[in-house]
Amino acid sequence: MARIIAVANQKGGVGKTTTCVNLAASLAATQRRVLLIDLDPQGNATMGCGIDKRELELTTCDVLLGEASAADTIISAPEGGFAVMPGNEDLTLAEVKLLQEIGREMRLRKALEPISGIYDFILIDCPPSINMLTVNALTAADGVLIPMQCEYYALEGLSSLLNTIEQVRDSVNPELEVYGLLRTMVDPRINLSNEVSDQLVSHFNDKVFRTVVPRNVRLAEAPSFGRPVLYHDRNSRGALAYLALAGEVLRREDERVAVGQ
Repeated sequence: MARIIAVANQKGGVGKTTTCVNLAASLAATQRRVLLIDLDPQGNATMGCGIDKRELELTTCDVLLGEASAADTIISAPEGGFAVMPGNEDLTLAEVKLLQEIGREMRLRKALEPISGIYDFILIDCPPSINMLTVNALTAADGVLIPMQCEYYALEGLSSLLNTIEQVRDSVNPELEVYGLLRTMVDPRINLSNEVSDQLVSHFNDKVFRTVVPRNVRLAEAPSFGRPVLYHDRNSRGALAYLALAGEVLRREDERVAVGQ
């Protein structure tokens, strides 16, 4: 069964989509079978994989509304060797319609059940808010990967997200856990970045990934080419950081299996 990881933070601009696309590509580069689900109406993850969000026949919206199966919606990323369930602005319609449905928070979870055995990892790119789309992701997920900028306001937003995770765990998904915190867009020359980073490590200990994603021009420009940074400039600091993150994720999974045995 796939390890399902929601990449979430209600604060925008923290690197959620960048992390989803590049972690998917990096895991796929290690011969893992990966599915990336774009659950953000902006469709940035879809575009960042080189798929035109304006020319989609089926999207995640159709899956959530029960108008298409997950298997029929999934397409291959042009580069990267991973699969994509694409999304676009139609997801806004899905969110509105779901508000009137019974069992609305379970739609994605049920849709993934027939296909979860096909993949090793399923990564869900969540919108930058706590809405019904994000709740669907958290209900379907085993864990939440939280990308964070090392700045003061990021800490405030984190407490709100942790409360939401707790509520979802108490109501519909008791297995949900914080998978890890990822420090993104880090500039070690800025004292505040180092201070916030130290606070995160002291409070969350081994939940904080050792990998730190730096500010990197090649990483920032890769989405405009519609490709993961690994295929834009594999020797860039951004590409190396996400390869290192994939390595950490795989080690965590190996440790989980060892403990389970």
